[in-house]
Amino acid sequence: MTVDTLTIRPATAADADAVALVLAEAFAEFQPLYTPAGYQATTPARREIEQRFADGPIWVVEHDGRIAGTISAIVRDDGMAVAPAARGSGVGRALLSQVQEFAVANDRQHLYLSTTPFLSSAIRLYERAGFIPTSAPPYELFGTPLFTMEKWSNSVDVR
Repeated sequence: MTVDTLTIRPATAADADAVALVLAEAFAEFQPLYTPAGYQATTPARREIEQRFADGPIWVVEHDGRIAGTISAIVRDDGMAVAPAARGSGVGRALLSQVQEFAVANDRQHLYLSTTPFLSSAIRLYERAGFIPTSAPPYELFGTPLFTMEKWSNSVDVR
């Protein structure tokens, strides 16, 4: 899938360092709002990212020749990050669209994501994509507060 200068593709083990860098860049400004363990779980190193390939697909978005965003999906969890320099360029929308296509292709009609209440720009993106807050867990990540949002995979096209 290509959107303007964005190219989304499945990540490979060779992308693990770049994925770790995007996660570190995307969440660095929010580090003081996380507990240390919550931040470490949100920004894993290359080795843990390599292990996550066994849990489900990971995609990356290339923007101007650089990996600028990532998203992963497993049946009960997911993770997403967009490098600060690529925010506002459509990377997040492209990643959400990819996960929605994955859900449809795998007969998953209901999507959930968990986020922290302080990621206000991300929350607005999720709301525009059709996600709504729910009372479902998880409620925290190693002491960092979380809330869950949900949507039906066929309810809104995020493109």
